[in-house]
Amino acid sequence: MIRHVSKISRLVERRFPEKRLFLRSETETRFVRLGPYTQLTAWTGVSLFVGWSIFASAVLFMDSIGSGSIREQAKREQALYEQRLNQLSGERDLRASEALQAQERFNSALEQISRMQVMLLESEDRRKELEKGIDVIQATLRRTIRERDAARHEAEALTARLADGGALPDAPVAPDGDVASTVDFLAAALEATATQRDRDLELAAKAENYAKELELERQLLLEKNDRIFAQLEDAVSLSLAPLDKMFEAVGLSADNILNTVRQGYSGQGGPLTPLRLSTRGEEPDPDSLRANAILARLDKINLYRIAAEKVPFALPVKASYRQTSKFGPRGGRMHEGVDMAAPIGTPLYATADGVVKFAGRKNGYGLIVIIKHDFGFETRYAHQSRLRVKTGQRVSRGERIGDMGNTGRSTGSHVHYEVRRNGKPVNPTTFIKAARNVF
Repeated sequence: MIRHVSKISRLVERRFPEKRLFLRSETETRFVRLGPYTQLTAWTGVSLFVGWSIFASAVLFMDSIGSGSIREQAKREQALYEQRLNQLSGERDLRASEALQAQERFNSALEQISRMQVMLLESEDRRKELEKGIDVIQATLRRTIRERDAARHEAEALTARLADGGALPDAPVAPDGDVASTVDFLAAALEATATQRDRDLELAAKAENYAKELELERQLLLEKNDRIFAQLEDAVSLSLAPLDKMFEAVGLSADNILNTVRQGYSGQGGPLTPLRLSTRGEEPDPDSLRANAILARLDKINLYRIAAEKVPFALPVKASYRQTSKFGPRGGRMHEGVDMAAPIGTPLYATADGVVKFAGRKNGYGLIVIIKHDFGFETRYAHQSRLRVKTGQRVSRGERIGDMGNTGRSTGSHVHYEVRRNGKPVNPTTFIKAARNVF
């Protein structure tokens, strides 16, 4: 052991021989002796410092390169998000335009159906009146024919008696002049009866032809009416399907939702009033039943529209944003919402109709707005820089409630958005995705 120590000492002395550092002043000269171990210690310290400087510079250089690539990637992702948002905005505007056009087409179809129903009722009344007229004409014609035949038989019998020189029964014998005038009168009456009969037959034939034309027109109207009803039924089905899927996607019972909305909006009137059925004990016609079925489904669509305004399907941010955190476990704790990052001051909007339950500063949330909605829903908008609503204020879907910020426990400008139902947090992305193909 001593030998190794001596060997190391000699090696250090050879590598770092003793040196003297002279310090000269005007009055005296001094020197400082630098031993081998002192030099070794100084050399080691300088080497470590230089190595650490090189390593730190390399780390900073690599970090700057990595940060540059991350920023470029973030810019690319932001561009993709903005492109996707623009596409979604265009699709939303297109769907809104299509819905408006469909509503206009439906209103036009309803007006056309109303006109057609009036025409059908008028043609039915004309047909009934024509049938009654034909019955009257036929009865009159039959009575006239019977009277004509009776008069003809009576005239023939009288003519035969007169030709045989006989007399009328229970009547005095008339002179020849009276008999001739009677025969002429009967012949004129028979001719007039025959002429009236021919006119009645001609009128009856025209009436039958007119009745056939009315029946053909009625069939054409019924076929056209059926095509319009089929188109309306298809349009209503296409409109209902995405709404049903939207509510099913977020686990809401459509029947319960609609019943709740119906209780709050029980009035009727306007263009969606059901068609009145007969009060005289008659069975409702198929067109009325189909029309009422369509109106019932349109009423369901209207109730869906009202319910959709009260369920948080919308986005709290309409401008370009970047989702920085999802719903779920994060760092050993539960993240009960989603984080959407954008510049400070970006407008924030209510995602459904409701009443502001709280607006102010709250623990780690910073400046927060809490909105209470129907059906047990509640939404939270945290880390705001400015609040634009007050507690107790009623807000509508799409109404501005504040500005994005960085208050509370936050590392940058963003909004922490939560959706709760009956006090339990649920994933807001589920609601946003469910409404993506509807609104």
